[in-house]
Amino acid sequence: MTELHVVTGAGPVGWTVAEQLAALGHSVRVLTRTGSGPEHPMIERHAVDIESDDLRPHLSGATAVYHCTHVAYENAVWRDKLAVMENRVLDAAAGTVVAFPESLYAYGRVDGPIREDSPRDATFRKLGVRTQLLAARDAHATPTVSVAASDFYGPRVLTSHMGERVITPILTGKPIRVVASADLPHSFTYVPDLAAAMITAAASPSMWNTVLHAPTAPAVSQRAMIEMFSAAAQVPTPKVGVIPTLALRLLSTVPGPMKELGDTLYQFRYPYLLDSSRSEAILGQQPTPLGDGAAATMKWWAATPAVSV
Repeated sequence: MTELHVVTGAGPVGWTVAEQLAALGHSVRVLTRTGSGPEHPMIERHAVDIESDDLRPHLSGATAVYHCTHVAYENAVWRDKLAVMENRVLDAAAGTVVAFPESLYAYGRVDGPIREDSPRDATFRKLGVRTQLLAARDAHATPTVSVAASDFYGPRVLTSHMGERVITPILTGKPIRVVASADLPHSFTYVPDLAAAMITAAASPSMWNTVLHAPTAPAVSQRAMIEMFSAAAQVPTPKVGVIPTLALRLLSTVPGPMKELGDTLYQFRYPYLLDSSRSEAILGQQPTPLGDGAAATMKWWAATPAVSV
């Protein structure tokens, strides 16, 4: 019998989860405010407001729910909305497992590799919000599994440090300025690897009520990622400069996007290393090599008129 899987949100994670589930032969129901999502015979798209609509009829009969809806990248909005949204989904799921894509924010700054058993007790601004969300999932009666990832890259990833802010200059031959350091090692997670891990974890009761790490390739520098994207696009690597830490600190004192970036500036001032080896063994999955992921990313950009430059 075909299983029904429900995905909330159609950003790069939700979209990819839905596509992978459909490729596995499952029926997929995507819930977004506008009714957007992938076009596929196995995917139905519903216009649903996660914040106000009755979610129970949309989640009824599901084998698993993947909560990939998010909100504006602002501390006040996160505190106002995220916990309420998650609780509505968990209540409506009524015992059906809910899988969450998770960030590394709750770990705060870690000296050395970030492992699954590293403390998740950060309290500062958006970092603290993630800590609270993880605690609320643990306390809820509905089973959950959270799959933590580092900065995203891959098809459909636009608003990321390795999204359009570097891809567009690569394709137009313009200089790039990266945050804090071009040459420190930093982990980047390929979104299809995160999606595959969420699907596997949701299907495995032994993994429920845990935090796993998405399979993530060994860390490289921002410069190295830009070089791989450029090679995949068969264009010269653009000049790479740096936005100095002092400038970023000054900008982060002013309310707005730069202040929000200031919360996680440590991720680029120091080595930022996600160790996913334990989760890889549990999931039975390996990360996509960065060169292969870069090639798939640039292929998607080339094939997508809406983002082609």
